[in-house]
Amino acid sequence: GIPAYVVVPRTAPRCKQAAIRAYGATVVPCEPSDKSRAETASQVVQETGGIMVHPNQELSVIAGQGTIALEVLEQVPEVNAVVAPVGGGGMISGIAIAIKALRPDVKVFAAEPCNVDDCYQSKIRGELTPNLHPRDTIADAVKTNIGPNTWPIIRDLVDDVLTVSEEEIKRATQLVWERMKLLIEPTAGVGLAAVLSEKFQAVPGDVKNVCIVLCGGNVDLGSLTWLTDLSGKAQ
Repeated sequence: GIPAYVVVPRTAPRCKQAAIRAYGATVVPCEPSDKSRAETASQVVQETGGIMVHPNQELSVIAGQGTIALEVLEQVPEVNAVVAPVGGGGMISGIAIAIKALRPDVKVFAAEPCNVDDCYQSKIRGELTPNLHPRDTIADAVKTNIGPNTWPIIRDLVDDVLTVSEEEIKRATQLVWERMKLLIEPTAGVGLAAVLSEKFQAVPGDVKNVCIVLCGGNVDLGSLTWLTDLSGKAQ
């Protein structure tokens, strides 16, 4: 087999790192920042002679993630809107390209934590606006910036970017666990949190059939102390 080296923030869930190793790849830790990830990946390429595959700016990765939209349109043709979390923007870009090419009437919304809202800031300013000092977020998989390949797609094809608080993300994640019996990670809860938000409730009434992309299930069960910090139960 071809050796694979995966650069992973040291703060990534242990279960995610364990799964990468179990599939036969080598985990290369880095600090949880875009700068550290880029520098570490560049060093790995130099040392191994490998080919860099960017997780969200690689065009083939964006195209591959666009197949999510193809499946949605095939299985739920009556869909009016698709909501997906955004970090680097690869998934939302692929989805937006496919949706707008085949069903331009369907709305595409990106969902993002308030603490790492570079996509939202870029959208309202009309220019790529990286978050140079992102705050912590429970949605660790989207603690990154959109990039030069994904920004133009998001600018032109994504209808709106919805931001949600850490509390909203936690409650949405808990709701999925308790009602849907699906073990999603908090990043996947960002989309549901956005749909439950007041801003989304103001979306025109003809948007009735909404598809939320639940994009990950990397949960370290031993680290769920934040559950005890929530007051009350999911409504």
